[in-house]
Amino acid sequence: MLSALLQIIDMILGIAWFIVIIHVVLSWLINFNVLNLGQPLVAQIWDGLNRLLDPIYSRIRAILPDTGALDLSPLVLLVGLYAARIMVANALFATI
Repeated sequence: MLSALLQIIDMILGIAWFIVIIHVVLSWLINFNVLNLGQPLVAQIWDGLNRLLDPIYSRIRAILPDTGALDLSPLVLLVGLYAARIMVANALFATI
């Protein structure tokens, strides 16, 4: 039972990892004018990802020092998610 719960937590952390990666790549594509926020689908995806991730990013930004235009909060979140996946994987292997 515990191993199933740990696998579900690992899956959720993996999905969160990919959501952050998609948000970062989408922000680069928008900033380099590859994608345009005038397109309804792009605007909806961008708005949804911002609504999902901005509360998490804002808490990380409150802790990090001000780096000007460089936003390190997605990187910190990715490192945190990776560390959490390592801890879950170690706990999963310990239950086997």
